[in-house]
Amino acid sequence: MFQLTNAAICPAQLRERFQDPQAGAMVIFEGRVRNHNAGQAVRSLEYQAYPGMAQKEGQKILHAAKTKFALLDAFCVHAEGHLNIGDIAIWIITTAVHRRDAYLASEYIIDTVKKTVPIWKREHYLLGDPSWVACHHCQGPDHAKTF
Repeated sequence: MFQLTNAAICPAQLRERFQDPQAGAMVIFEGRVRNHNAGQAVRSLEYQAYPGMAQKEGQKILHAAKTKFALLDAFCVHAEGHLNIGDIAIWIITTAVHRRDAYLASEYIIDTVKKTVPIWKREHYLLGDPSWVACHHCQGPDHAKTF
């Protein structure tokens, strides 16, 4: 399942939902707001999404991950609104019988969410005006993945 939220993401509560005695692997990815980007000091950031389309695209990604990898479960939640340094912007969990599928699926989900889900990021800098940013470098040849 894919979700958007304006509330703080609470990993401990989310993790409890995915306890499965079949799971030999549980991979959790937490994308956090960092204090810098592209040589600039970042004070905070905000995310805006096109909710209906983001939800639909996020669901497609999770369905594809379950098809491509031998997963028991997969879940992703992405924050909307204003976030401070250290806040969780995205949280992903994958569970599988074996670790390889859980790791590969987690990487596939984050890479694909960043590339295709209509969520936009605006960085607020310590110096200078806020700016909407894109992750074009995430799609370059050095980051290309084949699954």
